[in-house]
Amino acid sequence: MTKTEVIDTLKQKHQTLYEWLKNHPDQNWIKGPQGKWNTGEHIVHLIQSEKALNRALLLPKFYLKYKFGTNNRDNRTYHQVVKKYQDKLADNPGVVANISRDMPIITLTNKISYISKLEKEKMKLIKKFQKWPESDLDTYLLPHPLMGRMTIREIVIWTAYHTEHHYKILKSNY
Repeated sequence: MTKTEVIDTLKQKHQTLYEWLKNHPDQNWIKGPQGKWNTGEHIVHLIQSEKALNRALLLPKFYLKYKFGTNNRDNRTYHQVVKKYQDKLADNPGVVANISRDMPIITLTNKISYISKLEKEKMKLIKKFQKWPESDLDTYLLPHPLMGRMTIREIVIWTAYHTEHHYKILKSNY
């Protein structure tokens, strides 16, 4: 995927989620299925995930190279990233990202704020991603807690799918 295609995919996956949230009953923002995250917690998780990636993209390239090395394989396609993530989830049922182990209290009053924060993190991610030269997107690596080391392009592709993944969970739960 080109940089533009990755950005378009990221925008489209978020837009699909936002459209669904517009018609989602307010009571479901705070009330989820038994033993599962409610809608607000899914959105907070997406914020936490994108915020962590945005922080990582601020690291100097020499540090990324020193800490995580550089890519020595072919870049994964969108479908390969999705398949690997789905396989990892299947092999690790019930896994919860460390950044989301302690969720804040979700109230109806913070719904608009959290949706706005997700949009802001997405826009920050797009700006940071756009600044990277095309060749560097396939050279530098970042660690993913479940997927291992991924190129910058792959981890942003994963972020687009991650949004879709949580949208699908929400859609099936309600």
